[in-house]
Amino acid sequence: MMDWTDRHCRKFHREITRHTWLYTEMVTTGALVYGDVERHLRFNEEEHPVALQLGGSDPADLATSAKLGQQWGYDEINLNCGCPSERVQKGAFGACLMAEPQLVADCVKAMRDAVTIDVTVKHRIGIDRNEEYGFVRDFVGTIADAGCTTFIVHARNAILKGLSPKENREIPPLKYEVAYQLKREFPDLEIIINGGIKSSDEIALHLEHVDGVMLGREAYHNPYVMAEYDARFYGDAAPVKTREEVLAAMIPYIQAQLDLHAARGLKLNSITRHMLGLMAGLGGARSFRQVMSDPKRLAAADPHLLLEAAAGMRRAG
Repeated sequence: MMDWTDRHCRKFHREITRHTWLYTEMVTTGALVYGDVERHLRFNEEEHPVALQLGGSDPADLATSAKLGQQWGYDEINLNCGCPSERVQKGAFGACLMAEPQLVADCVKAMRDAVTIDVTVKHRIGIDRNEEYGFVRDFVGTIADAGCTTFIVHARNAILKGLSPKENREIPPLKYEVAYQLKREFPDLEIIINGGIKSSDEIALHLEHVDGVMLGREAYHNPYVMAEYDARFYGDAAPVKTREEVLAAMIPYIQAQLDLHAARGLKLNSITRHMLGLMAGLGGARSFRQVMSDPKRLAAADPHLLLEAAAGMRRAG
């Protein structure tokens, strides 16, 4: 989720759930091999467990990037073979890599040789109009032969031409049964399903067939949906933070980040924009978003804006 799940977003999500794995936005190998490594890889210790998602297709560059990820302390390296955007295709990575399974296998082997942490692959069930199960089965089998044991399966095809990334998340039909079939055919692999999943009850149903579930947009737009995950899926009986407690916990973090990075251009909105969905579904949620998005309040750079927005929401509700 490029430009979405940055370190501020992940810190916020970690205040809601202690155990759910968090993934970075996709970082290209070029950004790490030739760019500002610290800018792209720094993260907060509290984020663990956290995976670094890479975009690339050159085995050597991916190996270098994976090694950097391990050195910086990430718990997993994930190769994106599912993003359908034309910008990503021009870089010869993302979903178009599904047409070159042996290249992906070479990339995975190079990364596994460079690191000791897990190397995983996220992919679609097909590309363009190829809806044959054999296509994704052979892709997974080839990559598994290179040593990958975990596959995150976005259960839609990726249409490489003619659909925007947003349309690619909505128009190709979801086919969860394909992921289930992969698990039946490769019982020793960890198969994690992704795509269109919203509720804990849906997660529980999928877990009857596969090993894990990944949420994307729902976790971003309605983040408090994750508040029950620790108890329901990880057996953690610790008290769940209220929404107000989540906001209060973010205030010292935001202040520290502003103190450290304001000179580099960090604005309050760079962090609070990830929090607009915290009150989704509640009365007064619109008032909360309005306060959190108010330009004058944001310009004041006072993180106590969060509690002000919550108080205003209670009055509006």
